[in-house]
Amino acid sequence: MVLLRQEIGDVLRHARRQQGRTLREVSSQARVSLGYLSEVERGQKEASSELLASICGALDVPLSSVLSEVSQRVAAAENLVVDAVRVPDTVPDDLAKDVALRAGGLVSAA
Repeated sequence: MVLLRQEIGDVLRHARRQQGRTLREVSSQARVSLGYLSEVERGQKEASSELLASICGALDVPLSSVLSEVSQRVAAAENLVVDAVRVPDTVPDDLAKDVALRAGGLVSAA
């Protein structure tokens, strides 16, 4: 199952590491505790929209970019899940005909 908080945390951690910054630097600039930011990055805490905006501001990354990346990750994960349990979206003709005949009382169940 895809957890939004984990995807958000992964994207934020990746952005921070790409900049070569520490948790301490970002937490200080975002005005959030070091421990809380760490939990957000590890997907253990759900960040409010205000907190996300503050972290994105500290990272100088648009919130829309973070959310777009998260959206792409979630979509990719959902496609993997759907592919793993692919359910046909149509009923085979012979089964549909059999069900229709039984429902109409034209054929008795054997």
